[in-house]
Amino acid sequence: MLWEWWLAYLALGAVVGFFAGLLGVGGGGIMVPVLTSMFLAQGLGDQSVHLALATSMASIVLTSVSSIRSHHQHGAILWPVVWRLSPAIVAGTIGAALIAGALPSVALAVFFCCFMSYIALQMLLNVKPKASRQLPGWGGLSLAGLSIGGISALVAIGGGSLTVPFLTWCNVRLQNAIATSAAVGLPIALSGTVGYLWSGWAVENTPQYSSGYVYWPAVVCISVVSFFTAPLGVKLAHRLPVSTLKKIFAALLVLLSAKMLHSVLVAL
Repeated sequence: MLWEWWLAYLALGAVVGFFAGLLGVGGGGIMVPVLTSMFLAQGLGDQSVHLALATSMASIVLTSVSSIRSHHQHGAILWPVVWRLSPAIVAGTIGAALIAGALPSVALAVFFCCFMSYIALQMLLNVKPKASRQLPGWGGLSLAGLSIGGISALVAIGGGSLTVPFLTWCNVRLQNAIATSAAVGLPIALSGTVGYLWSGWAVENTPQYSSGYVYWPAVVCISVVSFFTAPLGVKLAHRLPVSTLKKIFAALLVLLSAKMLHSVLVAL
């Protein structure tokens, strides 16, 4: 692998970590389209989207551990909710990752583009659900967990854009919703990684240094650098105009997603 790609992965990790700390959003929206373009440039063709999703999911693991530690120290995580959501989330994430392995790249790219456009619209309009009910029982939480895990696996995110709105809708304080969502992000990342490892294990012509669809050089570079740049983003969150930056970030999500879809369609 050319050294230029190592530098590119390190740079991507720096950007992902910074925005995660600054805006409190996961890096999947940036990682997946950028990694897809990189993998296409390396000649990986119709495996590029699958590799990007899997690599992005694996790269979230270390960030999730760091985030959980920070929120737990502040006593903000609602652990009973985490334990009740996690089994269904794991099932939904693994199931969706296995399904994603069998889907064509174009279908995955279209779904990713549509979902990120939805997230961007929420950020632009600052849409926040009004608290209107209490947390449901095991059945309701299981259904929510399956949905959160399934969608998260298909777009390689930690689930915050889904878990936080759901919990705040159920009258959970925003601080607790964010912290609990961070804790839920770890089983999503771990089970999603396992699912993509499994679904891509028998696939031929995956790149060297990969397991299944997970490309480890990119995972290591992105994870290590983002671990250090995320705190920088947190510090600057109180000094920079975050509301303006969110709008810029939302526009960036749409542009990157559209670019990803266009690149996949041209390549295939």
